[in-house]
Order: sequence, then structure tokens, then C-alpha cells
Amino acid sequence: MPTITKNLLIINVLMFLGTIVAQSYGIDLAQYLGLHFFLAEEFNAAQLITYMFMHAGFTHMFFNMFAVWMFGRILEQVWGPKRFLFYYLVCGMGAGIIQEAVQYIHYETVLSAYDSVNTGMAIIPMEEYLNMMTTVGASGAVYAILLAFGMLFPNQQMFIFPLPVPIKAKYFVIGYALIELYAGFANSAGDNVAHFAHLGGMVFGFILIMYWRKKNRGNGYYYN
Repeated sequence: MPTITKNLLIINVLMFLGTIVAQSYGIDLAQYLGLHFFLAEEFNAAQLITYMFMHAGFTHMFFNMFAVWMFGRILEQVWGPKRFLFYYLVCGMGAGIIQEAVQYIHYETVLSAYDSVNTGMAIIPMEEYLNMMTTVGASGAVYAILLAFGMLFPNQQMFIFPLPVPIKAKYFVIGYALIELYAGFANSAGDNVAHFAHLGGMVFGFILIMYWRKKNRGNGYYYN
């Protein structure tokens, strides 16, 4: 397994285990390392990096790391470790920035008119509620990895459960993007997934790949 892919897996698993151990001592690591809304008191810029290594649960962590293992190792072999790590971190940070922008729009259009929020269990001050707007997970970087695989290997056939027939990587990526776009605008009750962060990772990934293609067409431009 390539070095960066292996280390990303190790770091994320260790952080997940560390979160569990910290919880047993009454410490919520997500409160410190998760990405807070930038107008919240507990926000700091370093969280744009640290939030990528935090996860909300085992399933969240497992599927993200499964995708890193499945697709990330291929990208690292094509691009090399430095470019792959740069891509992963920049797209993860880009996803966080998009998430912050979406939260700001929600704040300006809805929340700013109120001094408190009814969470369904209690009425809390707006300052406290803003600190609760926290994002965790590597999903933005993972969606960027999926996009890169689809752009570098667009005609690669993939078997996706529960589809009965293989699908080309480019259609797989487009389908995922459309699902996230729909889910983001649907904003269903109880949906706490950062859909626009996922899309943000893909957007930053697309910009990076197009820049690299323009700068050096011989480096990872297109593969069948």
C-alpha cells in the first residue's frame, strides 16, 4: 500500500480510537478538533485541517477509509505521494470552506434574526447554538478522491451494489454528485450530513485537476 494512503488510514483509525478513549474521561475531542462555524466562539482556523481526521462514528469512519483505500492508493500511484497528499488536504480544506459558506448563508437568512434557538429539547442562547454547528469527517476529501478517479479513469467499469450491471466511473461520479446536490437542497428534517461540503471537495478537486492538466498535460491527464 502506498505510503500516504497507509498513513492516512492509520491516523484516522488512531484518532477514532483516541476519541473513544477521551470520551471515557469525559472529553469530547470533536469540540476541540471539529470544524466550528467561523462566527462561533470556539472556532479556530486549524480546525479546517483537524476536522478531516475526526468522525462521528465507526460507520462514518469505516466507509470513508474504505474509499481512501480503494481509490486513494490508485491516485497516489499515478500522481506520487506529494501531489496526492496536497490534493487530499486542499480538497478537505476546500470542503470545510464551502461548509462554512453554507452555514453563513443559513445564519444570515434565518438565525441572525433571533437571540435564542429552540432545539426541541431546550431553548438555548444563539452563542451556544453556534458552537454546536460543528462538522467532522474526511468525506469532503473522499468525494474529491472519487472525482479524481472518475476524471483519470472515466471508462473504468465498476460494480456498484445494488446495480445489476457495471457502470463506468464517470457516470458513477456524476450520479454521486447529483445525489448530493439534491440532498443538499432538499434539506430533509433530521439530515445532519454536510452534503455541500461533499460537493465542495469535488469542486476544489475539479479546479486542481484542471489546473494540473493545463500546466502539464503529460501528468495524469487521461486514462482509459
